Amino acid sequence: MTNSASLPAAARRRHAGPPLGPVAAAYTLLFLAGLYPVTIFGGLPHFPGPWESPDTIAAFFGARGDAVRLCASLQFGAAIPLGIFTATVVSRLQFLGVRAAGTWIALFGGLAASFTMIAASSALWAMAQPAVANEPGVIQGFYWLVQALGGSGFSVPFGLLIAGVSVPAALGRLLPKWIVVLGFVLAVCAELSWLYLLVPQTLPLVPLTRFPGFIWMIAVGLTLPNSIERQSQTAMGA
Repeated sequence: MTNSASLPAAARRRHAGPPLGPVAAAYTLLFLAGLYPVTIFGGLPHFPGPWESPDTIAAFFGARGDAVRLCASLQFGAAIPLGIFTATVVSRLQFLGVRAAGTWIALFGGLAASFTMIAASSALWAMAQPAVANEPGVIQGFYWLVQALGGSGFSVPFGLLIAGVSVPAALGRLLPKWIVVLGFVLAVCAELSWLYLLVPQTLPLVPLTRFPGFIWMIAVGLTLPNSIERQSQTAMGA
């Protein structure tokens, strides 16, 4: 029977957890694959904006129910690697010696973002059911709920994940400077995106957080040290 005392010293100094890069890539690919069926690339009509009339929104969900259900299923699936990434990156920061509150802020933010993705995709799936799609008033109510959950409801907690990782990583020189700077910018955009609930014109802050956030997550996954030796090398390089 093998115990930690019998393991080589190098093995004991390496973080035990899934590789962050592939997990971040899985989240990115699942989310983007979910967008394909409901955009212009997947056929017409494409996903309507929240400013469209209830009849236009209802017509889209009535005509493209299969595409919407596929979108909802893939984005539901994307929430799982986001949650795994969150738990793993927090565990790794603690393994590397970070004891600041930022790790717990990151854990709260990442899990909240994952849960809102699950809620938003579930509501989107419900909208694609024929009995719901034929009711413009019901569709409009669900649509605004999806906009809230998938908009500010996602980006604000996602910004907490980014900030909770970027701040201690900057203090400990655990990540390259460009990733830290990108994280700070995205975190600011994310927290400001709550204004969408009051000022609809600030909607662009949501995609400005979400899509560059894919790059940030993959970059963190590929560069955050997973061993004490690599942490020392990263700090010396910085």
